[in-house]
Amino acid sequence: MNVIFAITGASGAIYARQTLMLLLDHPRVKNIAIIMSDNAREVIEAEKIMLPECENIEIYNNDDMWSSVASGSARWDAMIVVPASMGTVGRIASGVSQSLIERAADVMLKERRKLVLVVREAPYSLIHLRNMTTITEAGGIIFPASPSFYFNPQNIEALTMTVSTRAVELLGIQVPHREWGM
Repeated sequence: MNVIFAITGASGAIYARQTLMLLLDHPRVKNIAIIMSDNAREVIEAEKIMLPECENIEIYNNDDMWSSVASGSARWDAMIVVPASMGTVGRIASGVSQSLIERAADVMLKERRKLVLVVREAPYSLIHLRNMTTITEAGGIIFPASPSFYFNPQNIEALTMTVSTRAVELLGIQVPHREWGM
């Protein structure tokens, strides 16, 4: 499986690191294209998060509209945006492709491939809700970064991992984790 992994400027870089690690550790994931917005780089630095590195990761500039992730003819199977800012969600919902992140998401929707947006905002305005509805109606999956407390997580890593594992599973990739009732 070839996955496009985008990071935008919303707070929650820990989710990006954990989700990327889960994808890198999974045998089904062959290639990962990483695209970061400028604001994402600033948030990652401010939140003191280090992203893992690996030979099957290719990093693309967010303004590189000639890259393979900008084309439906390229064989990228799925895309996840984690965390997804509401600005990015709004531009994706309206079909605006001013950046590579937005264009790659547009390609996923038009080609009917998996698109998961891990949104990080609260509360939601009516505009946010309408944009998320539009993306859902177009075939995307909106997944709020709302951690699960029912497993009694003992630290922030365990708490946020409840979001990261579910986000990866929404791409169709099973990862080991505790399940409700198990």
